[in-house]
Amino acid sequence: MPIFAELEVCKDAAPRPAAINMAIDEALLETAKIPSIRFYRWNSPALSFGYFGRFADVADYAPERDLVRRWTGGGIVFHGNDLTYSIIIPASAAILAASSKSVYAVIHTALCDALNIQGQRAELALDESPKLSEVCFANPVRADVMIDSRKIAGAAQRRTRVGLLHQGSIQHVDLGNGLAERFASELSANCVGRKLDDDILNRAHEIATQKYAMQNWLRRR
Repeated sequence: MPIFAELEVCKDAAPRPAAINMAIDEALLETAKIPSIRFYRWNSPALSFGYFGRFADVADYAPERDLVRRWTGGGIVFHGNDLTYSIIIPASAAILAASSKSVYAVIHTALCDALNIQGQRAELALDESPKLSEVCFANPVRADVMIDSRKIAGAAQRRTRVGLLHQGSIQHVDLGNGLAERFASELSANCVGRKLDDDILNRAHEIATQKYAMQNWLRRR
């Protein structure tokens, strides 16, 4: 069953710096009226790490990747060849009566369905694996998406008084053949296109300047 009665779909084709990508997600959450999903790209190889992560664990990647600390939790994620997306759910959405873990599982079930239509054999991880490293895709947790015992999709969340931000990455699988479109259609039978307007982009640049592009944010832990 579709999760959302209506879903705005933004295919953000413009490759952007890591700080701007994080800031756009936050700006969208601030102004969300209905659920939305944004698929986005990076203008150079990037690395995002969770709000509670340690800068020391990623510092060695700085010469080769655009580093950014996420507002959401989770581990280290390498970006550039992945399909990166964010789902914004306003506080008024009925699904937010459920726990964040339940929302996580429902979203990933929709992704599994989209992958299986493509001929994959995707399923949700049933249990949390022992932590092997700080790299997100080395550590499947419950309700991550798995194919042949390999994690191919994970996500992290942030819930605030205005709604929930779900940031996800899909890797190590065929990302073509309309996967993004099928994923969106599994989330809602009523998808409508959306473009990022100047208000969102201006607000995102303001947030990036004050937060994600700042060294005191990047190195806060």
